[in-house]
Amino acid sequence: MSGRDLFCQPRRVRRGAALTLVFASVLVAGAATGSLPVSDRKGTPDAPRSAAPAGRHEEVAKAAEEAMADGKSPMEAAERAVSRSGDRWGAVYSRGEFEEFEQALDGRYTGVGLWARRERDGRIEVTKVSADSPAASAGIRKGDLLRTVDGAKVDGRPVTEVVSLLRGDATDAAAGTTVTLGLQRGTRAWSETLRRAKLSTDSVTVRRLADGVTLIRIDSFTKGSGDLVRDAVRRSPLDSGIVLDLRGNSGGLVTEAVTAASAFLDGGLVATYDLDGAQQVLHAAPGGDTTRPLVALVDGGTMSAAELLTGALQDRGRAIVVGSRTFGKGSVQMPSRLPDGSVAELTVGHYRTPSGRGVDGVGITPDLEADQRLIESAETVLSGLGPES
Repeated sequence: MSGRDLFCQPRRVRRGAALTLVFASVLVAGAATGSLPVSDRKGTPDAPRSAAPAGRHEEVAKAAEEAMADGKSPMEAAERAVSRSGDRWGAVYSRGEFEEFEQALDGRYTGVGLWARRERDGRIEVTKVSADSPAASAGIRKGDLLRTVDGAKVDGRPVTEVVSLLRGDATDAAAGTTVTLGLQRGTRAWSETLRRAKLSTDSVTVRRLADGVTLIRIDSFTKGSGDLVRDAVRRSPLDSGIVLDLRGNSGGLVTEAVTAASAFLDGGLVATYDLDGAQQVLHAAPGGDTTRPLVALVDGGTMSAAELLTGALQDRGRAIVVGSRTFGKGSVQMPSRLPDGSVAELTVGHYRTPSGRGVDGVGITPDLEADQRLIESAETVLSGLGPES
């Protein structure tokens, strides 16, 4: 399979709803559902071969065709059929939404360049501003509060809904369209009108901690992120440990997660997944670093491809996992093109960790549970570990 064959993708359950879990912590890379597209993502995907998944795809396609013949919306009919199927991660995307998501997997997206989170009191706080973005040009800073988007109050809303407003999902807003933000910094309140732009992501960031430890943070598994992780490992000091920060990583291309696993494993099993009743395997490439101490940080926002990586490192004894239980998204989806060009995705299988653990619905339990000062906890763990002989 190519690097674009396995990926994790946001779900969309009804027309007009926010793209769930897309751009949840970053306004670009999202991922909640593991997907298994066929070889040509730009063409019309083939239908799955197994009877049950194929039947569900056929039912959705039939509903869309009948709606089109009656002059109704094929996409809305497909969404109703997906909803009736009981498929938790089933989704229907417009042609534009699917193309936009493909761009996001390539590390590109349309937006204003903000990272955001919801505080316990419901306020939406800016956690990062991308360099050379519309938000950066407007002087927006980390720590600013986002109060309104185009006049709509956002306090208390899920971050996914806020991001949907920022991106203009309801109107299929493109680069060049404007969005007005109401902001607050201390006692100062003001508004900024930004013009959305095509941006690229920094899915992998690397920094050195005070004690020489290398911190590698993966925000999402977009195209090329696996090689960036391998490069970071190769360039890190040989006599220090590594902290792999997967908190808030909601997924991405599974093949990139396998490449990232290859940075720490010398070949061997990363995960298995079932498709059409047959077990498929994902292997790490040989030659990874197996000696430097490694801690992986996770939380409830660690999903899908990030859980696949976590499970491989934990099961094979390569990393100590620190944090809180992960989300629990371990299913695989297959897309199929509908008559109007929209795309339906339905679950066709589930993946398991090297020891055979299922992830879907249960998540991964860390070796050391902690919910505060996780980097300091990781450094403490690393101080007690030494390179393997």
